[in-house]
Amino acid sequence: MTAPALQATGLTKTFRGPGGETVTAVDGIDLTIGSGEIVAFLGPNGAGKTTTVDLFLGLTSPTSGTIEVYGGAPHRAVADGRVSAVMQTGGLLPDFTVGETVQAIAALHGRPERVDVVIERAGLGPLAKRLVKACSGGEQQRLKFALALVPDPDLVILDEPTTGMDVGARQEFWDTMRADAADGRTIVFATHYLAEADAFADRTVLMAGGRIMADGPTAEVRAAYGGQTMTLRPPAEVVGPHGIDPAWLARVRAAVAPLGITDVEVSSASLEAAFLALTGDPTTPTTRTTRPEEALR
Repeated sequence: MTAPALQATGLTKTFRGPGGETVTAVDGIDLTIGSGEIVAFLGPNGAGKTTTVDLFLGLTSPTSGTIEVYGGAPHRAVADGRVSAVMQTGGLLPDFTVGETVQAIAALHGRPERVDVVIERAGLGPLAKRLVKACSGGEQQRLKFALALVPDPDLVILDEPTTGMDVGARQEFWDTMRADAADGRTIVFATHYLAEADAFADRTVLMAGGRIMADGPTAEVRAAYGGQTMTLRPPAEVVGPHGIDPAWLARVRAAVAPLGITDVEVSSASLEAAFLALTGDPTTPTTRTTRPEEALR
């Protein structure tokens, strides 16, 4: 049987705080990620996401519990080229061109034949002769993605991968990710773009306080915890150049007031609402309420 891409059991990581107290960054999580999955990792600041990613990459060791990557130690999988990471900051030489950067990393991996492949895959052909320091933030993110693909890894871990990309570049990036996942590559990404997780992740893992609060298909997480919103759209004949006809609005208010209705347009449950419900203030409502005049604009 093929080992899962990632398997964590009872994974815990503690640190010594500035006052000598014990700080628990990761609190006994259990997680299994199979080959070919696209998994979004979400959570507020301090949720334990970064520490968990460091554990996945073998950059730190667990205080207790186990973590395996393709059945072995994480650092071994990284050394073998089975795992690559795209981090949000650092890691590029500003005075190299884009092409020189890819060539240098390919030489370190002993994979010179991958240079043209990854440049094309990341859409960097027109930028190959440009200095890294002359590239935009989004272009530098695409270069990091190209470098991550040099060893042809089985698992790619991405930290805020589309930061700085415009809408078109972001769409192209995720089209590439989907194609890679279809070929069996596993994608795990941390993002603050909730809409991005909603649109591109098959599965969402929500973390808070070092624990996994929800883990499942993105649509199911959204539906189970996101609540629903309803909004009423008025007929065109009652909307004039100065807004909605006040008399019509008064009749609507009178009609819905006895029912306690604030919204009447049904929309999909929001992943953002699920995120807030599971990781935010427990008193925060999971559905948005709107005054009738706001809903009817």
